[in-house]
Amino acid sequence: MKELLRNKYFKFGVAGVLYILWVIWVGNFWLLLGLPVVFDIYVSKKVNWSFWKKRHGKNHVVIEWLDALIFAVIAVTLINIFLFQNYRIPTPSMEKTLLVGDHLAVSKVAYGPRMPNTPIAFPFTQHTMPLTGGKGKSWSDLVHWDYKRLKGFGHVKNNDIVVFNFPAGDTVCLEQQAVSYYEILRERMEMLTAEDIRSGKPIKSRDDYYSTARQMIWNEYTVIYRPVDRRDNYVKRCVGIPGDTVVIKGGNLFINGTGVEEFKTQQTSYYVRTNGTRINPKAFERMGVSKADQSLMLSGTVYRLPLTRENAELISGFANVTGIEADYRRPAEYSPAVFPHDPQYRWNEDHFGPLWIPKRGTTVKLDLTNISFYTSIIDIYEENDLEVRDSVIFINGAPTDSYTFKMDYYWMMGDNRHDSADSRFWGFVPEDHIVGRPVLVWLSIDKEAQGFKKIRFNRFFKGARR
Repeated sequence: MKELLRNKYFKFGVAGVLYILWVIWVGNFWLLLGLPVVFDIYVSKKVNWSFWKKRHGKNHVVIEWLDALIFAVIAVTLINIFLFQNYRIPTPSMEKTLLVGDHLAVSKVAYGPRMPNTPIAFPFTQHTMPLTGGKGKSWSDLVHWDYKRLKGFGHVKNNDIVVFNFPAGDTVCLEQQAVSYYEILRERMEMLTAEDIRSGKPIKSRDDYYSTARQMIWNEYTVIYRPVDRRDNYVKRCVGIPGDTVVIKGGNLFINGTGVEEFKTQQTSYYVRTNGTRINPKAFERMGVSKADQSLMLSGTVYRLPLTRENAELISGFANVTGIEADYRRPAEYSPAVFPHDPQYRWNEDHFGPLWIPKRGTTVKLDLTNISFYTSIIDIYEENDLEVRDSVIFINGAPTDSYTFKMDYYWMMGDNRHDSADSRFWGFVPEDHIVGRPVLVWLSIDKEAQGFKKIRFNRFFKGARR
């Protein structure tokens, strides 16, 4: 048996079969041209593919370490592309389902691994080179591959927790990366409009404000474009899949007219009124309310807290609590930050829709009442030239009143409903932005704790709950 395992033809046979299966999975049969390389590595050995080290004789210890490092980088890179990738939770948008500081193993095969758009990149970086102050890009535009997803074990389903690339992250102001470029643009347009109103000047068209605001931003910031696979990674819950209709009423979510049951870990922000005394910090600790969430308002008599329904009922029974109510916005209270950022739809985070989620191959009628729903899809995600001139919609220079979608789209929301930048603010998530599904927490660090308490041992190897 040992002799068989050492046999060069046996080794080539195993490696060759695995390589052919990988080529079939990838679906690019030009890669079969690499089979002679596999044969040479195991059998003929004509070429020294590890050119940095000697084939025969002892190598210097530095060369041995270099060889091990190169092997590790290649192996981990392939694992990251085709099998699993690490993702750290940076914000509380999914608390209490996932906590800030959780490190997740994200399965690429759950929905099928996505071939990289930019295969030439510095290893283990998302979009920025280390030690560059956030301004040095880590990928090369020399090679760009079109979107291709390999076959996986399934498809995105309602209520799956999903990691995806931030759709509104295609354009970025390097000096202010924490805020979406489009949010900065909208705020600047609102500022220009307000200034004209205050000074009594005539109100200009939306296009005029857009052009002025855009030029101001490009003059003030370093603005760059990021391809899909180099945009920031987000994690949210997929509450709507292609073809679904989303409605939110009073903070309650409805999909296709049916109310969605609230998850036990789902949080809503509440105003908690006290008799003037503070709530014991130990009580917050027992409920898992972080120090960062313990916001005091109105001279210390009112807290604004993200709470699960269970915690809200628990805190309402405290002796010094005189009242508690959810922080829901009023119906028809227009929020400019909420998708589709169109005053004719007076929606906000808690009262939203109905909105239909686009499905690949479906054709919709277009007019001035719904074009704001699909502008990003047509113009950015599916790379068409979209214009509206004299109330006529033009796509790629031709007037049109309909559009057929090329991709499926999804609706993502955070379980921490009032502290989540999600689809309510930037719209649909295209299928080519889907990265994978978290399967377990392999490490969890509590930045608010001290010493060994920083490590949440009770969360190790905990499944990412649905």
